[in-house]
Amino acid sequence: MIKFHLNGKEVETKAPPTARLIDVLREEFNLIGSKEGCGDGECGACSVHVNTLVQNSCLIPIGAIEGSEIVTIDGFCKTEQFRILSDCYSQTGGVQCGFCIPGMVMASAALLSKNPHPTEEEIRDGISGNLCRCTGYNMIVDAIDLAAKKGEGLW
Repeated sequence: MIKFHLNGKEVETKAPPTARLIDVLREEFNLIGSKEGCGDGECGACSVHVNTLVQNSCLIPIGAIEGSEIVTIDGFCKTEQFRILSDCYSQTGGVQCGFCIPGMVMASAALLSKNPHPTEEEIRDGISGNLCRCTGYNMIVDAIDLAAKKGEGLW
């Protein structure tokens, strides 16, 4: 049995230790917010927080997260921080097709939690592990900058 905390609840799985975290999240726990884009850790669509750090869940074997705190977009969407980010992404037009957005939001939250007042360069660096084919990134950068201002004190 592998035990860990998932979106604030203690859970366990009988999945083989080599099973990928993304597969266990989606198939066993029915948390389908994280998407598999590339399966190689290049696109960030599967990003989750592991002990507050943004990680690609397609690269993590479930056995490596014993005792860890995992937060997915499915759990994060219940927070005030998510509401602020969601509103800002909407206001700036940062969401187009939506495929990359769960991972992009998780990267945004991790960045703002570490650096509540990032510069444009720091924002671009903070989301550099996440690919978006639709927006060209400028609107996403604007969304994160706006969220930093609107979410003052939350990060």
